[in-house]
Amino acid sequence: MKLFISADIEGCTGTTLSAETHNTESRYQAFAKRMTEEVVAVCEAALEAGVAEIVVKDGHGDATNIDPMRMPKGVTLIRGKSGHPYNMMFGLDESFDGVLYVGYHSPAGSPESPLSHTSTGNTNYITLNGKPLSEFMLNSYTAAMMNVPVLFLSGDEGICNLAKEMVPEITTVSTKSGCGASTINKDPQTVIEELKCKVKEALSKDFSKGKIKLPEKFIYKANYKDLKKAYQMSFFPGVKAVDERTNCVESDNYHDIVVAHSFIVY
Repeated sequence: MKLFISADIEGCTGTTLSAETHNTESRYQAFAKRMTEEVVAVCEAALEAGVAEIVVKDGHGDATNIDPMRMPKGVTLIRGKSGHPYNMMFGLDESFDGVLYVGYHSPAGSPESPLSHTSTGNTNYITLNGKPLSEFMLNSYTAAMMNVPVLFLSGDEGICNLAKEMVPEITTVSTKSGCGASTINKDPQTVIEELKCKVKEALSKDFSKGKIKLPEKFIYKANYKDLKKAYQMSFFPGVKAVDERTNCVESDNYHDIVVAHSFIVY
């Protein structure tokens, strides 16, 4: 069995402030260590369940957050930004049996986490076919293009609920909930225990239940915080301005959406 893990930091237990997720800040190292610990726990559980090969994509910031010296034997870590539009899913292909997400968070515009965003902090919100576009949704449709099922997610309560709406059979671990600018966090030991238990549970299920059917048409709308950014990105090929803050991309091919997103919100 071969698994792909996409990891982020904002959905790990404890993270609350933006400064805690930026590697230029003094408080960042403690939370990068926590991200590493949660990824390692998921990897160890998968290996114990008999998985032969694991590829981890560090998906946060400059993608050098996870300590490579902590990776268990049999785990490949992809660090840094390749520039490929798949971004947090770079390295995924049709050879994988399943995708797991660690440390994911609520989408831009959500009140369920003080760290809510989608890819960058440049948008008030993004929708896809009328629903909030989270990084989970963005990346899970990327997995669907390759017919790879989505099996597991850990992160804040908001993204766990959205994941279950999109993939009812997905196994989740909620690390915390949000209220205003605060987070209510589970203790680190409990989170590690739940990660290990729930990953094994996810790997015991029927993987076909995690396969996502791609919609026939995609309507992507991004509402920007900055008026200049909205205006500038309205000139990107295939983009149409809806109003002074909102741009739209429509396509029958999801790859077009992924590529547009990788340019117009950065």
